[in-house]
Amino acid sequence: MKELVEYVVRQLIDHPDELRLTEIEGARTVVYELRCHPEDVGKVIGKNGKTVGALRTLLSSVASKQNRRAMLEIVE
Repeated sequence: MKELVEYVVRQLIDHPDELRLTEIEGARTVVYELRCHPEDVGKVIGKNGKTVGALRTLLSSVASKQNRRAMLEIVE
């Protein structure tokens, strides 16, 4: 799951070398904290949050196949 999020976000941003994705695992939940260059935050969020919403949907879909729950947080 982490590789999927990293791949998609790297394609969207201008400073892929500053991308940091931290995985925090719980019993049935995984939280991904995304940190990137301040200029790229808007590109990841998208207009009205549509891009990050689509990423969260993809992540939830993959996680549900593994009987888990996944959350994506953007940390500024």
